Amino acid sequence: MNPNQKPISRRALLGTGIAAITTTAAFANQNQQDDYDVEPVDQAFIDGRAEGFQLLGKDDFAKVNSADDTWTFEGDVINCTGQPTSVIRTKKQFTNFELVVQWMHHRPAGNSGVFVWTTPDSIQRLTKAGKPGLPQGIEVQVLDLDYGQPKPADWYTSHGDVFPVGVKMKPFSPVSPNGQRSFPSKNLSRGHGKWNHYYIRAINGEVRLWVNGEEVSGGTNCDPRTGYLCLESEGSPITFRNLRIREVA
Repeated sequence: MNPNQKPISRRALLGTGIAAITTTAAFANQNQQDDYDVEPVDQAFIDGRAEGFQLLGKDDFAKVNSADDTWTFEGDVINCTGQPTSVIRTKKQFTNFELVVQWMHHRPAGNSGVFVWTTPDSIQRLTKAGKPGLPQGIEVQVLDLDYGQPKPADWYTSHGDVFPVGVKMKPFSPVSPNGQRSFPSKNLSRGHGKWNHYYIRAINGEVRLWVNGEEVSGGTNCDPRTGYLCLESEGSPITFRNLRIREVA
């Protein structure tokens, strides 16, 4: 990430909303050109190519508790073997930001996630221990539709849950039976072998998630509201691509 890149202001963020959003038709054309074959929907996409967005690649991440071969980088593509259960983190901590990422599970029942505002203390503990495990922060679930089949439990979904792990968050409705997770208002995720598009907005202690073009879940009153961004390895191969972030002042 360019260290000289200035964060965009919240006022500018609102002012450039049209520029930041690509219509379905334009997004489909761009996908064809860039080989980003996310299936178009009726909603608009924020594609991460507006002013201020920066592509995150190999040089932006640091090892935490993964194996040396867990993560591989090829341009804007990040491959993960799923072994062991672990994370990689950004070298930089973020406070207010927008994040765009595409992901695809390669096997049925794949499990992964994107952690935002991950606490430095939990990262230090994982790094020092060098053992499998996950950090503390707000997790944006990345789960395949076949997870838990044929009898999935009622405390999670496969369509973009947002929930706190060892930190504080007030989840948006609808809420899981235990009151901890924000369940998605719509089921929009696609199964293994297909690309999904996430747009995550994390500003002033509030996290909101758009899945394939529609806002579905999130939470507010998050504490802490600054930390690392992490990608999760949890048992199954997954590919991330077009990981782009824009800081908001």
